[in-house]
Amino acid sequence: MIASAWTRWSAAACGVSLAVLLAGGAVAQSAPAEAVPDPEASAQGDLSLTIYNDSLALVQDVRQIDIANGRSRIEFPDVSATIQPQTLSFAAANTTIIEQNFDYDLLTPSKLMEKAVGQTVTLLRTNPATGAETRERARVLSVAGGVVIQIGERIEVLRDDGLPVRVIFDRVPPGLRARPTLSVNLDSARGGRRPVSLRYLTNGLGWSADYVALYNESAGTIDMQGWVTLTNTTGTTFHKADTVLVAGNPFDGGRGGYSQRGLTRAGTEAPDRERLGDFYLYPIKGPTTIANAQTKQVSFLDVQAVPARKAYSASIAWQQNDREPSNAESRIAFSTSRDQGLGDALPAGTVRFYQRDREGTPQFIGENGIGHTPMGSELSLTTGDAFDITVKAEVEKRETITSDEWEKSARYRVSEKGKPATTVTVERPKTFWRTTMRYTLTNARTQPVAVALFQNGLARSWWGDDTRVTVEEIKGEQVNAETRKYVVPVPASGERVFRVTYETRY
Repeated sequence: MIASAWTRWSAAACGVSLAVLLAGGAVAQSAPAEAVPDPEASAQGDLSLTIYNDSLALVQDVRQIDIANGRSRIEFPDVSATIQPQTLSFAAANTTIIEQNFDYDLLTPSKLMEKAVGQTVTLLRTNPATGAETRERARVLSVAGGVVIQIGERIEVLRDDGLPVRVIFDRVPPGLRARPTLSVNLDSARGGRRPVSLRYLTNGLGWSADYVALYNESAGTIDMQGWVTLTNTTGTTFHKADTVLVAGNPFDGGRGGYSQRGLTRAGTEAPDRERLGDFYLYPIKGPTTIANAQTKQVSFLDVQAVPARKAYSASIAWQQNDREPSNAESRIAFSTSRDQGLGDALPAGTVRFYQRDREGTPQFIGENGIGHTPMGSELSLTTGDAFDITVKAEVEKRETITSDEWEKSARYRVSEKGKPATTVTVERPKTFWRTTMRYTLTNARTQPVAVALFQNGLARSWWGDDTRVTVEEIKGEQVNAETRKYVVPVPASGERVFRVTYETRY
């Protein structure tokens, strides 16, 4: 109960603006207090930001600073609160750095209370009936689970009892900063004003790509817009920065990258974009301000009438035996190649698809994520389940066969190409299996459709990858040792049933 009261009290009693608290303290005690800076002002200089995916950025800040001759200490406020201090690079003519410190304990009401433990503060209580104010000096004993204070000889716990209470501090406790601040001890061979360059990596500043695709089913096209979504959780606003975005995954100590969902074929075309090593650069035109706790969107792609088509697919596990049909996946397939009209490399992000209804209003029909996609790639992105198209897979028959029967089907062997031959002496299983799968596909649409059906699970292990397809009513394509693909035409308002017989060691 005390903990919950502390939570409520922190919001109510400590939630007073810092300027009011400090001003009250100055009047009551006439004690010095650190001036509260203008929140719109900034000590930053000429800023350049290089922002990577996965919340990582390079900040380059050039400031004009007066540096004294000999040894001195200089503070740099308005650096990122999530700076990686070990990555800091400091450069100024005729100057060497001796020591650096990063102060990130920021001035907040709760921090004021924590730092005031053992100190004396003023409690200002207001009588809600009369408006009369009373002041008492109190010593803060603890803030663990609640604020415990000593007033004279008595001990109290500040609680949320509905009475207006303010805490007035005599001064800002040492070590608290209104802004994240970097301080450095320097040794300069000369005095005077000169440019000082700060360069560091920071977390909390990142970007992703978001795509809005308007699908025209009758024309077989999409109109696509690409938006850069910038997010800033560094605790610092970056003012009027020259900003460039890097698409790619620099090695980050194993945090991981993006998966290539929906990429059916990787492209081999080079876009007309600047490269940085193995990454692509997406500069933002003109200086931009990225406020703390802000999400900002900037357009980087706008193309119309890119050829696209609707596709359907279903994945079947080995010996899948459905009791009832399931919906096929609905997909939209398109290319990022130049001759197909899109003509660009796509940074990782989310593609959201829309389609116009009868009244011409765009309606949301699904979304999917993509990884960093080279130009010239082919994509097939799942947007949801197909309402009118179903697939039902059943094990129609499963029986054992003899070794002689197994040898007879050798001519139907399906194997993966390009693997080196190996010799292994091992006792092979003497039992073989023949499995007949029946696939039933239905279509309640008024147009015929084709469904790509993927039969998975055809390779169990090194001894079980000798799956043989002895009978198939629709000719399949072996994708790899694990998967065989069937393109199944299903008539309008109709049904299609077909069978495939597999012979396996399992």
